[in-house]
Amino acid sequence: MSDATIETGKNFEKLTGFEWDSGNKGKNQKHKVKDEECEEVFFDYNKKILKDALHSGKEKRYLLIGRTKKKRLLFLVFTIRKDKVRIISARDLNQKEYKLYEEKNKNSKV
Repeated sequence: MSDATIETGKNFEKLTGFEWDSGNKGKNQKHKVKDEECEEVFFDYNKKILKDALHSGKEKRYLLIGRTKKKRLLFLVFTIRKDKVRIISARDLNQKEYKLYEEKNKNSKV
């Protein structure tokens, strides 16, 4: 996850996993997104992670756009608690976000 450090200033290499509990487990089913898919996008070589300054109150939040193993493009909001990623929400990209992602990755070889 270290390739995102440049955009966020956060070192993601020290993270040990994901935090799932009754507050967020299965929460994104309303968007037809499985918890496993949320985890998969963190391993997308071309993922984009940005700070979410607008919604960072008590804790810092981040935005992530990335692909699942089945190439589904997702938009995630997450935070870091201790050494784990906690997914706040996940959904498919809208058209504007999709175009932005494709534009940023058009020269990628992966």
